[in-house]
This record gives sequence, C-alpha cells and structure tokens, in this order.
Amino acid sequence: MRGAAGGSDGVGVPDRAVRPQQRPGGAGRRVQPHAGLRRRLPPPGYMHMMVASPEQWVKPMAVAGANQYTFHLEATDNPGALIKDIRENGMKVGLAIKPGTTVEHLAPWANQIDMALVMTVEPGFGGQKFMEDMMPKVQWLRTQFPSLDIEVDGGVGPDTIHKCAEAGANMIVSGSAIMKSADPRSVINLLRNVCSEAAQKRCLDR
Repeated sequence: MRGAAGGSDGVGVPDRAVRPQQRPGGAGRRVQPHAGLRRRLPPPGYMHMMVASPEQWVKPMAVAGANQYTFHLEATDNPGALIKDIRENGMKVGLAIKPGTTVEHLAPWANQIDMALVMTVEPGFGGQKFMEDMMPKVQWLRTQFPSLDIEVDGGVGPDTIHKCAEAGANMIVSGSAIMKSADPRSVINLLRNVCSEAAQKRCLDR
C-alpha cells in the first residue's frame, strides 16, 4: 500500500477523475500542468495517468516531483519511446492495461518496466465491482515475470484482496474500501498483511 495520485484529461477516462490541468473549483480554467503539483503529490509521487496523450505529461510530472509514471498501453502508439522518455526524466515506469486488453499485449514491454498494472474495473469511476475474471492476467504475469511488481486497481478490499494476492499481485490500490470504512487503518493493515503473506509463500514455494 502506498500514497498515489491519478490524473485524467477527461478523454482517456470519463471526466469524474482528477484533471491535473484544472484548478480545484475552477472548471475550465487551464493552468500549467505542473503548477502547484509538487506540494500536492503524495509521497512517493506515484502517478497513474489516465490520459489520452501520456507523452505530454511526462516532463510536467517529473518537474512536479513524481518518481513513478504509470501510463495506459491503450493510450499510445509507441510504448517503447514513451518508456524511454519516462526513464530519461528520472522516473520509474508503470504500464497499465484496461479490462478489455489482453495481457499478451503488455508482455513485450514487461522487461522494460518496473510495474505492470492490471485494472480490475473500467478506469474513471470509483465504487465499481471487482472483476475477478482479470485474475488470470495477474497469474500469467507472475508466472512469466516472477520479479515484476504487479499491481491491481479497482474494487479491491477485504472481500477481494485474497484473490488478488493469491493470483500474484504484490501491489494494491484501494479507494472506496478504505475511505468508506469505519476503521481505515485496520483495512490497510489487512490488505498489506495478506499481500505480504502471499509473497512469502511464493518465495517458499520456489
């Protein structure tokens, strides 16, 4: 579990997500993408960019203090060039796929990235139901790339964390399950412990 921020341009995903080029409360008022972001990015500056043109946000996010830049495979025609640009700007690379994208499309880039993100909901809307049928993607990635960080995002909480961890996910994004809980800290601890125990078991089984 870690602090994270998400960015949307209203094109890559629906406009309910955070739009980094607008001031809060200032609908339609465009500002420089990096203005004020450094003090807003949660440590360690992990960005999940749900945008239609991820190339244009690399440098602004690096200037803002991000240390990992995750983009959607579906949003670029040249993943290799984008991965190179992210690294040249001093950030780690995350590569995300939506539910409708097969994991085989991500595979050619797996050895060039730091993290693979398997979306377990359609990006852009909170509170969606967890898609358990995405778990074979996680299992396949874990089998093929044992040392790769694999993250799941969407509908993850106490009722679904075991499925994620057992499939091979070692990084979790959880929103509604934590924010709507009467005891958020206990939920965070549960999610973290389940992932840690599953990772230890995989190490022993090798």
